[in-house]
Amino acid sequence: MSRSVLYTLSPLLASKTPVWRSKLIVALIALGFVGLGARAAHVQVFDNAFFQRQGEVRFARTLALPANRGRILDRNGLLLASSVPAASIWAIPEDVLQDSPADRAKLGQLAGLLDMPQADLQKKLADEDKSFVWIKRQLDWEQGQRIAALDIKGIYQRKEYKRQYPEGEAAAHVVGFTNVEDQGQEGVELAFDALLAGKAGSRRVIKDRFGRVVEGVGETRPPVDGRDMQLSIDSKVQFFAYQKLRDQVMAHKAKAGSVVVLDAHTGEVLALANYPSYLPEQRQGLSGEQLRNRALTDVFEPGSTIKPFTVGLALDSGRVHPETIVDTSPGRTTVTGLTISDTHNYGLLTVEGVIQKSSNVGVTKIAMQMPAREMWETFSAAGFGQKPQLRFPGVVTGRLRPYKSWRPIEQATMAYGYGLSASLFQMARSYTVFANAGRVIPATILKSDAAAVGLPVFSERTATQVRKMLQMAAGPGGTGQKAQTVGYSVGGKSGTARKQVGKNYASGKYRAWFTGMAPIDQPRIIVAVMIDEPGNGQFYGGAVAAPVFSSVVQQTLRMLGVPPDQAVKPQIVATVQEPL
Repeated sequence: MSRSVLYTLSPLLASKTPVWRSKLIVALIALGFVGLGARAAHVQVFDNAFFQRQGEVRFARTLALPANRGRILDRNGLLLASSVPAASIWAIPEDVLQDSPADRAKLGQLAGLLDMPQADLQKKLADEDKSFVWIKRQLDWEQGQRIAALDIKGIYQRKEYKRQYPEGEAAAHVVGFTNVEDQGQEGVELAFDALLAGKAGSRRVIKDRFGRVVEGVGETRPPVDGRDMQLSIDSKVQFFAYQKLRDQVMAHKAKAGSVVVLDAHTGEVLALANYPSYLPEQRQGLSGEQLRNRALTDVFEPGSTIKPFTVGLALDSGRVHPETIVDTSPGRTTVTGLTISDTHNYGLLTVEGVIQKSSNVGVTKIAMQMPAREMWETFSAAGFGQKPQLRFPGVVTGRLRPYKSWRPIEQATMAYGYGLSASLFQMARSYTVFANAGRVIPATILKSDAAAVGLPVFSERTATQVRKMLQMAAGPGGTGQKAQTVGYSVGGKSGTARKQVGKNYASGKYRAWFTGMAPIDQPRIIVAVMIDEPGNGQFYGGAVAAPVFSSVVQQTLRMLGVPPDQAVKPQIVATVQEPL
C-alpha cells in the first residue's frame, strides 16, 4: 500500500528560495552559453587561420606531382635516355599484420617479388619509425602491380619515374645517370639537369592516418615536363668506337683507353668513349676507374702529337719550308748540357721528313730558331692550357706554363710534347687547326647544323702543308702506317710517352695514342685514340692506337656517307717507331 508524501510538510522544501539565487543560476547558465558562442566565433571567424594551420599540419599534405624528365636523343633522334614509370614500395610498419600463417605467407610472396631476402624485409618492417619506411625504390611498374595485387595491409606504393639507357655501357660516359630522386649525377644528365628535369607540380590534399587521400584542397599546379636534349653523338659511331676500343684494350692487356671522334666542319662530338665503362642502370659497387670520363679528365704529355704545331709555326713564320734540310746526325743533339735523342740516326731530313720520321732532334733544331713566346702563343691558340668550352662535367684545363719561365731545355722538350699536358679531347680539338684552313673551332656535345666559326692559328697554306706531312707520317716510311684504311686517305701523328708518377717517370708504363683526320684533302672527321699502359709486348702509338683509328675512321666515314677517295688499300710496310 503506497503512502503519499506531502512535500509541503518538509521544512527544507517548504522554505522559500530567494529570487536572486534563481536569477544567478540562470545568469550563469546564460553566461556559459555566451562564452561558448564567443569561443566558437573566435575559432570559426576571428582566429580561423591559426586553427586551419594546425589542422593542416596534422592532416594536410602537399603532394609533389613529378615532371617527366626530358629524353636524351642522338643526332638521328635515337633514344640514349628516357624515363619510364616505376613503383616505389613503402610501408606503415605498425599496420602490417604478421601474426597469422596467411599474413606471413603473403610477406614471403612480397619478399620474392622484391627480390629481397625475407629477413631483410622483416628488418625494414621492424624499423623504429612505425609510421613510414621505404621498402624498395623504383621497381618495374609491372612488378609494382603484382605487389599491389597481394593487398597486404600497411604496404603501399608510389608512382615515380626511372631512367633507361638503351645504349648501355657504350654511351655511359656521355649520357651519365641520375640518382633515385631523378637528379643528374654524371655526364649530360648532370650538365643539363636543369633543362632535363623540368619543374615539378603540386597538389594540396587532406590525408588520413593511413596516408590515404581524403579530399583535395586548393588549386593543383600542373608539372612542366623537362626538355628533350638532342646530342651531336651518333649512337652507331659511338657503339662501334667503343667496341673497337674495348677489343684493343683487352687484346693488349692495357689498363684503359679512350677515343674521341669530332666532325671536322662543325666541331660536333660524334663519339666519346672510354673503357672500362659501366651500365648506367646497374651502378652497385662501381669504382672511380669505371666512372671517370678519361677523355676529358685525364691529362698527359702529348709527346710526338705536338710536333705538327711546332713545325707549323716555323712554316707560318717563314723560317723553314717543307723542303728545308735539317741535319739530325748523329741521331742526338745537346741543349744546355742535356742530350735529346732519336731512335735512329736519320741524317739529313727535310722538314716533311722530320714529321714523317717523328725526329726529336729535327724538331728541336727547328724550335730553337724561334722565340719561346711565339711557341707559347701558338700552343695557347690551339687550345693547350685552355679549358675547353664544352658544357660537360669534369673537363680539365691541362698545363702550359708561361713562356717567361721556360729554360732552353724546356723549350726544346715542349717542341716534341714534354713539359706540357693535355687531355685526349684537347688533342682532338687542336687538330681542327689542320682540317679547317688553319683555324681551331669550338667543340660541342649538342647537335649543330651550322659550320663552326674558328679562330686563326696558321694560314691556310701552312695547314695544307702540315696536312700533307701528316699523310706522310701515316703512310709508307712513317710511324703511323697502321692507321691506313681501305678506300680513304688518312693523315695523323702517333705518340708514345712514359707515364709520369709523381715527379718521376714510371718504368715500363706508357701511354700510346694517335690523332689524325680523313679524308686528307678535305677532312670530314678527326679521331683521337689513347691506350693507357698497353702490355702484351707492344706499347708504341703506331702499333697500339693507330689500328683503332683505322677501324673507327673507315666505319665512321661509311656511316656518314662520305665517298671513298682511294681505289685500293695502301700497302703497309715495316712500322717505324717514334722516339719516346
